[in-house]
Amino acid sequence: MGTGGVKQFRTAMILVLILVGMGAGLWWLERYTNRQIDGSVETIATASLQGLREQARLVPFVARFVAVTTSEQSRFGLSAKQTMILPGLVRYELDLNQITARDVAWDEKAKTLTVYLPPLILTGPEVDLKGMQVYDGGGILMALTDAQKTLDEANKDRGQRELLAQARSVVPMNLARDAARSAIERSFAMPLRAAGIDARVTAQFK
Repeated sequence: MGTGGVKQFRTAMILVLILVGMGAGLWWLERYTNRQIDGSVETIATASLQGLREQARLVPFVARFVAVTTSEQSRFGLSAKQTMILPGLVRYELDLNQITARDVAWDEKAKTLTVYLPPLILTGPEVDLKGMQVYDGGGILMALTDAQKTLDEANKDRGQRELLAQARSVVPMNLARDAARSAIERSFAMPLRAAGIDARVTAQFK
């Protein structure tokens, strides 16, 4: 594989937005409309928060990344080299139980409900073993020693760390935060609209 091809794989990243929040909002709206409430913003917000916390975790965003790593080993005057292309999924999760009543603030004058969110939690990467590609060089050393196993383990370890490093980069983190904010805002705004309350809902990360 040429250097240009490796660089293209190294920078390859497919971002997949999962609108889980929409389903969560619709689920809560149905629950809400079947309850007797007094119609105040505070009461509706409290009920919305309780519904969210019952879900425990929200996964508003999932991204697929590709890491390319190369490891080398030399023994007995011989050398071996392995390049591994490792794709994997990383999930961006929101721990809804960390959102408390103190994180939900109503500004009567501005008619704005603000929800403060905890930091996103990254889970994974879930490595796609079927999509993994390995390119070896140095057949003699690999045939005589355990060099292939050593290089394979080293590349997998480095590849997983590289996948997480990509996941923490600015673009996917911003996309994940935007998706989380949108999901939470919908979950609070829909019951308010259903109650005929004109209010703006905004979600912010602490």
